[in-house]
Amino acid sequence: MKIAGKIVIVTGASSGIGLATSNLLAKQGARVVLVSRSKSKLKEISKKLPNSIFIAADMTKNNDITNMIKKTKKHFGRIDVLINNAGQGYDASVEETNINTFRKIFNLNVVGPLIAMQQVIPIMRQQKEGVIINISSGTALMYLPNMSAYSSVKRALIGISLTAREELKKDNISISVVYPFITKTDFEKNTIKHSKRTDLPEDNSDFKLPQADTADYIAEKIVDAIISKKAEIFAHEWMGKQVK
Repeated sequence: MKIAGKIVIVTGASSGIGLATSNLLAKQGARVVLVSRSKSKLKEISKKLPNSIFIAADMTKNNDITNMIKKTKKHFGRIDVLINNAGQGYDASVEETNINTFRKIFNLNVVGPLIAMQQVIPIMRQQKEGVIINISSGTALMYLPNMSAYSSVKRALIGISLTAREELKKDNISISVVYPFITKTDFEKNTIKHSKRTDLPEDNSDFKLPQADTADYIAEKIVDAIISKKAEIFAHEWMGKQVK
């Protein structure tokens, strides 16, 4: 799929990977729909991106998600690409995982994207074409202490995405998963942290961790997923060799 002229929804667009992706898409001629909870941030970002609009939405609220899709369709008349990027991390051991917090991040990282997919699929089917990009995480490919809750929700998103990819082949709707790894954003700063244990190893891998990627680098991977329509795009080749 070519980027120029396409209508692209980006959730979590007010910062980090979402913002970098929105900027790159706009540079390549896409008409970007900026989505996040922060209306004021989106308003300022939209001023700098030609042909963009912004919609304030909480991706844990069904009505907000439905409204986001309806507003986009009404404004542009079509939706070519949906990028489910909004998310939040949660660090806690299995023993200390707070069930209410787990439900919260499950709703944001899994249920929200699923609802957005359900809302946009009929539109894309009618158009006879569409692309959905769901942002997972390299942690979903590993078994890292303190990350069971977060990695599990990102694994769930992978399962939904790749199954939907098979289901929607006949409709010419492509679903891809992008796997960022360590990225220079405020993601870690905004991660919920509950664990009090100090005896857990910081790294249970047998390889040296790479340096943190820039958000711009991951944005390039996301755009690659849109153009290539590959099932999975990894930030680094070694990630594809991890046990899922």
